[in-house]
Amino acid sequence: MYTVLGIIAKPMGYLLDFLYGIVGYYGISIIIFTVFVKLCLYPLYIKQTKSTAAMSELQPKIKEIQNRYGNDQETMNIKLQELYKEEKFNPMGGCLPMLIQMPIIMGLFALLRNPIRYISKEDMIFAFHEPFVWIKDLSQPDPWILPIVAGVATFIAFTMNRALQDSGNAATQQTGAMMKMMQYVFPIMILWMAKSFPSGLALYWAVSQIIQIFFNIHMQSMRKKIKREQEERRIREQIEKKNRR
Repeated sequence: MYTVLGIIAKPMGYLLDFLYGIVGYYGISIIIFTVFVKLCLYPLYIKQTKSTAAMSELQPKIKEIQNRYGNDQETMNIKLQELYKEEKFNPMGGCLPMLIQMPIIMGLFALLRNPIRYISKEDMIFAFHEPFVWIKDLSQPDPWILPIVAGVATFIAFTMNRALQDSGNAATQQTGAMMKMMQYVFPIMILWMAKSFPSGLALYWAVSQIIQIFFNIHMQSMRKKIKREQEERRIREQIEKKNRR
């Protein structure tokens, strides 16, 4: 597993080492490193938001096809594919960004959980044990403060992510109960794991989720704009249909 993750973790280790050479503080280097990685992933979040909005717009047509051909699975799938092709919509568009992000996140976890494995420079070996604010050693777990910050930030970010999902989406209705449970279970898992992981990794996750909160605020604004444009386009189409009659 580490061999596969090393393909991702190794170059990230070079970046972290480069930042430390400029900044001179391991904790601040992790924060800058986290901001850089999140900004690189930002276009994927935007694509995912647009894909979710597009699915929301198509949902009435999808439901109509499902109701009409519910007893004929093959015909229903053909009609859905025709709809996706006509609307130039890729149903996997919302999943691909997440699939791309997962190896990167796993590589980051591998790097910050065991940085000595991927960074062998002597000055960095000492840097891993540097203090940061109230933390005496970033290679050791922080018992409470950082895990709580990471857990609370994760809860807020996860809650906002759920809000970004359209309540009318059939997939959201089917998985709603599970997602609601994960909204509370996942932050608790993060808090528990952060208490045992190196503080450097917990710091990365806390900063990452705080940045994600700001991303979500921006994406909520974008989602409202997209919905407004969709509603205006729907009204124009209705007016055009009336005029043709």
